[in-house]
Amino acid sequence: MSWQPQYRSSKFRHVYGKAASKDKCYDCVPITCSVHDNHFCAVNPSFIAVVTECVGGGAFLVIPIKQTGKLDPHYPKVCGHKGNVLDIKWNPFNDFVIASCSEDATIKIWDIPNQLLKRNITTPKKELTGHTRRVGLIEWHPTADNILFSSGYDFKVMIWNLDVKEAVLSEPVKILDVHTDVVLSMSLNTDGSLLATACRDRKIRVINPRDGTVLQETSYKSHRPNKVLFLGNMEKLFSTGMSLWNNRQIALWDQNDLSVPLLEEDLDGSSGLLFPVYDSDIRMLYVVGRGDGNIRYYEISPEKPYLNYLMEYRSQLPQKGIGVMPKRGLDVAACEIFRFYKLIPAKSLIEPISMIVPRRSESYQEDIYPLTAAAQPALTAQQWLNGINKGPLLVSLKPGSETMSSLPQFLDPELLMEVTDLSQQEEEGGRVSLEDEQKPREMRDSRKRLKLEERFPENEQVCLFSGFDIFQCPPPKTENELLQMYFRQQEEIYRLRMLVNQRDVQIKQMKLELRNVRMGTDN
Repeated sequence: MSWQPQYRSSKFRHVYGKAASKDKCYDCVPITCSVHDNHFCAVNPSFIAVVTECVGGGAFLVIPIKQTGKLDPHYPKVCGHKGNVLDIKWNPFNDFVIASCSEDATIKIWDIPNQLLKRNITTPKKELTGHTRRVGLIEWHPTADNILFSSGYDFKVMIWNLDVKEAVLSEPVKILDVHTDVVLSMSLNTDGSLLATACRDRKIRVINPRDGTVLQETSYKSHRPNKVLFLGNMEKLFSTGMSLWNNRQIALWDQNDLSVPLLEEDLDGSSGLLFPVYDSDIRMLYVVGRGDGNIRYYEISPEKPYLNYLMEYRSQLPQKGIGVMPKRGLDVAACEIFRFYKLIPAKSLIEPISMIVPRRSESYQEDIYPLTAAAQPALTAQQWLNGINKGPLLVSLKPGSETMSSLPQFLDPELLMEVTDLSQQEEEGGRVSLEDEQKPREMRDSRKRLKLEERFPENEQVCLFSGFDIFQCPPPKTENELLQMYFRQQEEIYRLRMLVNQRDVQIKQMKLELRNVRMGTDN
């Protein structure tokens, strides 16, 4: 019998939560007293939006992310709803557009100005009026631009195309009328081709949002789901809810077979809701408890036991809601892999909590920052409605990197041949014009070539790339590994170009020196 280690190795085994100091918190924020089961907070790298209390309707605050400290009690609000605001979500592709839904059965799309707010915003950019009862949930499509999902207490899920000129929309492009009770949670998979819902009728459904067909439905009675979440591209669902004995419970499901959960675990006997948050880049799952100050985090694996407990962040201050910063807004220099914004109504405080991987090096840690979703859509709204699926555009979090598509576009062979021909012509021209100066250099190059031939025989193919041998490295197996190799090659090409430019400068300097020497001898 082979020995099994007691602990599994993981780069995130020692991740810890670090609360921000008081001067980096948002103080004196009038957080809503609503009992609706939502986050009540939305964050992007530019703003933090919080649902607040308002007399005579619903409102929310939009605060610049860097404006920490005490908030002015007369700070302007975004107020245009006639009922309490129940959910807010930032557009993932535009940091200055936010959607809100309310008890007045409407959804409103707002444009937020780039500068600091000076007065209340009361006129929305668009208004959606298709629901007949209050709207409790909204979700943006993860890859298609201007596609919004909404769910109301009329038991319907509606899909809206905002890529139109009309300011008031009353007809959605699709209505999903497959639920028998209120939808408690919605989640879209990575490319937005599937929709998972948790309903008050104790069922989880996987739906094709374009044609409205229910692909899978649970019939499991001992788990009452409240929140459901797609786990990236792993073809699994994660749900939180209550057991038959009213214990808080988590469950893991195969999205292609919802008859029995793959894993089911009771956490504690508290009555607060559990909010699941998933980081698909590094496969870490966070479970945030409402009404307590705990954040449990796990690592997800494709094989058993699937869910690997890592640690728990504990605080004495209970949270009412939570906001999540997108990966592109994290501090990579501090090895920050996630950031929560904790709503504490008892102190009118919003407290940032950073999840940090302890590392001694201050350089960019590529192993904990794989490629992540960029702030650019992969599809237009009409393309997605026509049936096209596409994963998100990916970007490296390394400072100075550019947005890349899900698969890199390699050079066309004919274009590559043209480039090589041009480079050869340039080299030949250089040899003719600098023939006299090349002779000493050719002698030095021949010596270097002899040294290299001594180190590397001719029959061995050697290719050094960023300090390591390409042919000794295993070929990339996943899309992320392929893109990482591509980025490394781009860095190596950039480095070689810089070397070529330096050589060109040295050649020009040598030309000037030779000219000066010849003029001196002539004189």
